[in-house]
Amino acid sequence: MPSDAAQDGWLAAVLLLGLVAVQVSLTVAVLLRPRRRQSSSLAWILVILLLPGIGIFLWALLGEVRLGAARRARHAQLQESARDRLAPIWERRQAPHLPEHQEALARLGLAVCGAAPRAGTRVRLLPDSEQFVQELVAAIDAAQESVCVLTYIWREDQSGRAVAEAVARAARRGVACHALADALGARSMLGGPLQHLMEEAGAEVRAALKPPFPPLLTGRIDLRNHRKLAILDHRVAFVGSQNLTDADFAPSARAAPWVDCSLRLEGPAAADLEQLFAEDWELDGGASLLEGIAPCAPFEDGVPVQVMGTGPNSENDALVQIIQALVHTAHEEVILTTPYFVPDEGTLAALTTAARRGVRVELIVPQHSDSRLVRAASRSTYEVLLEAGAELHEFTGGMLHAKTLTMDRSLAFIGSANMDRRSFEINFEVSTLVYDSDMASHLRLLQRTYRDRSRRIDPHLWSRRGPLRRIAHNAAGLLSPLL
Repeated sequence: MPSDAAQDGWLAAVLLLGLVAVQVSLTVAVLLRPRRRQSSSLAWILVILLLPGIGIFLWALLGEVRLGAARRARHAQLQESARDRLAPIWERRQAPHLPEHQEALARLGLAVCGAAPRAGTRVRLLPDSEQFVQELVAAIDAAQESVCVLTYIWREDQSGRAVAEAVARAARRGVACHALADALGARSMLGGPLQHLMEEAGAEVRAALKPPFPPLLTGRIDLRNHRKLAILDHRVAFVGSQNLTDADFAPSARAAPWVDCSLRLEGPAAADLEQLFAEDWELDGGASLLEGIAPCAPFEDGVPVQVMGTGPNSENDALVQIIQALVHTAHEEVILTTPYFVPDEGTLAALTTAARRGVRVELIVPQHSDSRLVRAASRSTYEVLLEAGAELHEFTGGMLHAKTLTMDRSLAFIGSANMDRRSFEINFEVSTLVYDSDMASHLRLLQRTYRDRSRRIDPHLWSRRGPLRRIAHNAAGLLSPLL
């Protein structure tokens, strides 16, 4: 009869072999991922092999971008239904006339996101949080038919209360009101006094993307709806980076205040935003709202606007393709602002290539972030950008949260997506491309105010930074595919 020591030895050997078998199986699973995710695949293999227990658990929970088979099929059905219903309306509308290089961008947006540019949409830039909240509340108070609001963060502060009270007022006067807020980002509002206020008035309030159970079978637990948009009476819309919270919101006091910008749209493009809202609303259990969508007539003084919704259902890396195409199309200048700059290799290569071929590339990011790891990973990219001739600026006036891009003073790009893998592959995001030089000039002027409140990174001083800082930045950069 084997001794206790022998039994323990056999048990340990079996457990070790089981662990190795799991590691090998997961390594094979990682290698079977699409080629476009190779950088994160290498990082995951290292985590699985070097930190077996933690690595296996993290991969099972966060490794794959899983929407869940049932949810993915439902989402595809909703998209197809919405597009089939609206296609005859859009086919009767005249497409905007764009220059050849802009037409190519428009075709790409249509191919990867399913929405074409809509002619005749009025656009106005909202450069700060206070103006955004004031105009959104005024638009809700003026609404006569419908109010749809979707946000990532909704807090019970002055701004959050102002919007919730406006929704409640609209519901009391008979307006159909629907509010959708991310289950994690808006957890302080959901189930609290503001939700009760809106629901008692007759509004419908839902949580977006509640964590599934069990997550390993039904999808990722950390999928987030990061979109920020509002649509009023099917014709007025707001979209951008602004959450429903005060500007002084920040997990870290050093990062406050948050600096955002958004767009106010009026015209046909509002219907594309309403379609995105209706898809998200029904995906999370709400009744269908698609029948109420009716694109309004274009305005003569409007401009072409293209709305692009992206998320884990976008198998073609839609957002990455659009941003890289914008950079590759530039002839003179690209100015980019983002709170989190942890780009994939292709986007980083697009920026450095543009700088080397003579395009003025400017990147503006916050000096103080609410994530030290992300800030360090971001700084791991500085050297290659500086060597290529790009200009880097760190904003000192707070948490620069605006996600903007201007190209050649002719195109303006504003959205909810950060320049990182989470926004590229995991979050549900919305971006707006405005084909108008006047709007691009307005946005560029706002970007210039950000630059004036920033510290420019000196290439010579940066190249002489100490070895400890270089090691810290590069070590964080190795983890960037996982961030």
